[in-house]
Amino acid sequence: MMRTARSMSDLYEENAATTSKYVHACSRGHEAIQIALGTQLKPQDWVSPYYRDDAMLLSLGLQPYDLMLQLLAKKDDPFSGGRTYYAHPSLNREDLPKIPHQSSATGMQAIPTTGVAMGIQYMEEQGLAKDYREEKPVVVCSIGDAAMSEGEVSEALHMAALKQFPILYLVQDNEWNISARACEILPNDASKFIQGFKGIELKTLNGSDFIESYIGIKEVLKTIRKERRPFLIHAKVPLLGHHTSGVRKEWYRDDLKEHEKRDPLPKLQKQLIDIGLSQEEISAIDTKLTKTVKDDFEKALNAEDPSPEDLFTHDFAPTPITKETGEREPLGGKKIMMVDAALYATQEILEKHPEALMYGQDVGARLGGVFREAATLADKFGDDRVFNTPIQEAFIIGSTVGMSAVGCKPIVEVQFADYIWPGLNQLFSEVSRSCYLSNGKWPISTIIRVPIGAYGCGGPYHSSSVESILTNIRGIKIAYPSCAADLKGLMKAAYYDPNPVVMLEHKGLYWSKIKDTEEAKSIEPEANYMIPLGKSRIVLEADYSAKNSQHSLVVVTYGMGVHWARKAAKCHAGQIEILDLRTLVPLDREAIFKSVRKHSKCMVLTEESIGFGFAQALAGEIQQACFENLDAPVKVLGAENLPAIPLNSTLEAAMIPNADKVEKVVAELLMY
Repeated sequence: MMRTARSMSDLYEENAATTSKYVHACSRGHEAIQIALGTQLKPQDWVSPYYRDDAMLLSLGLQPYDLMLQLLAKKDDPFSGGRTYYAHPSLNREDLPKIPHQSSATGMQAIPTTGVAMGIQYMEEQGLAKDYREEKPVVVCSIGDAAMSEGEVSEALHMAALKQFPILYLVQDNEWNISARACEILPNDASKFIQGFKGIELKTLNGSDFIESYIGIKEVLKTIRKERRPFLIHAKVPLLGHHTSGVRKEWYRDDLKEHEKRDPLPKLQKQLIDIGLSQEEISAIDTKLTKTVKDDFEKALNAEDPSPEDLFTHDFAPTPITKETGEREPLGGKKIMMVDAALYATQEILEKHPEALMYGQDVGARLGGVFREAATLADKFGDDRVFNTPIQEAFIIGSTVGMSAVGCKPIVEVQFADYIWPGLNQLFSEVSRSCYLSNGKWPISTIIRVPIGAYGCGGPYHSSSVESILTNIRGIKIAYPSCAADLKGLMKAAYYDPNPVVMLEHKGLYWSKIKDTEEAKSIEPEANYMIPLGKSRIVLEADYSAKNSQHSLVVVTYGMGVHWARKAAKCHAGQIEILDLRTLVPLDREAIFKSVRKHSKCMVLTEESIGFGFAQALAGEIQQACFENLDAPVKVLGAENLPAIPLNSTLEAAMIPNADKVEKVVAELLMY
């Protein structure tokens, strides 16, 4: 395998004009530690290689041809169908270790991979895992030493140490960070850094010595399988190749001769001779493997490229929830608040599905969420199913990738929309892209709950609206209910959707304490009530005479906007139709355009600042699709275009829309 990996690296360099069309990196110098690990992993194990781990992939059982199909971005690339870089595998085969999707962002695999270990621990503790006896699964996260400086790596290590996950972090230290030496950017190497994470055991290895690496890794894997706790292996390795095909060693390297002294290939060859192999036998093996690599490369060159039609597959996994089911207003039902709807929906999910769990900041038993949206859940289901996390939004969001991969169904909460920013990298790079870049192998099934909106003078750090940011992240679905029944029905549908769903829950509607939000309360639907994502609802209809006389309009809105529009509509009896989007992605364009064409006038209402945002983009779509039917320009009303919502109540009121502001725009539109 070492000879195969080296031959591949040599061949890629010989054919650089072809192989460098797409960026790649090779394992040259890192082969010994990678193969020592890969050959000891079992089909029940999980591993996240990083972009230099092609020797590790070979040692797992993949063939040079498989890797070359990805190198050349071919249609039959078994990992991504030509969508992502070399050595960025996504593998879900019964006979090999599983490899969830991971991005190219440096170090970002640490959180999703730790999420895998978290999920395995949960499934084992709940009695939901397959019994492997003494061969329990191990999770491996492979990473470079320079990536240890990433904050998100620290979040992963923090959780692994805190919860004692069965995971091995393999740090391959080649003393370089692209063109910067490690000493320029790191105060300590990984062996020193990990000492700050009590509970993660350290083992140092000479990563250029195959025998030492194999024996050391064998001991570590045996311990993890038995004792179910985390390790970090710090392996010193030489870097003999280019950083990548686009950042070449001859441009900046002045230490190549020193690194070549530690080349693992001649060292292994000498060890083989010492135990009885002849030089002739080794040469024969080299010749045979080199020929195999060349033959595979020629075959890969002639393989089929993806077609343009292949672009449009696997953005989302198909959902089984395609129509509204269950009773929305059961006879004898009682009205509940939105916060109760969120609580009851989660409770019913946890009761029915042992693979479901909820975690986030302050959702545990002591508080039950800062809005009491998880109150009593930990008491009912235990601290192992409903629990607090550290203040780590990146981990909260990114861990769902690994949790979902092993069969868990995580419901997680980011405490305020304002706090989602530290988690956006994981949401964008890992969660949203997993299904698409794994060519459908790893869709992420999770609900990410986010209290949102201005309420109670929350000021600049507790009042933000972030839907325009989220709607620009492709590969996630976004719900934004305006009443209790919709919240419960959408959350149930989100649970059964195999894709990531962000639930935006307006904290000002939770208890209907804001004036004129009484309609946010609803009769509690049945437990089996579900609303398919992407279906809007007309919450107020205009009467026929108004529509017929062309003195009506439709307000397209969501969340708090529904309630502002309801109050404003009282000043224009029978003239206003209110279309509640309920979900922003997927967007119910059919219903929107139908309502606009029916009334010929439209207002788009949001709590967000409108500049370059979701509402403005939607207005543009409406203008384009319904141009011939419009009697007036599409009007957009939202918050003022300012950096933040001020703390002072007078300033807050001046900042965001209200019913009076809505009524003014409605009156202007009706005059056309």
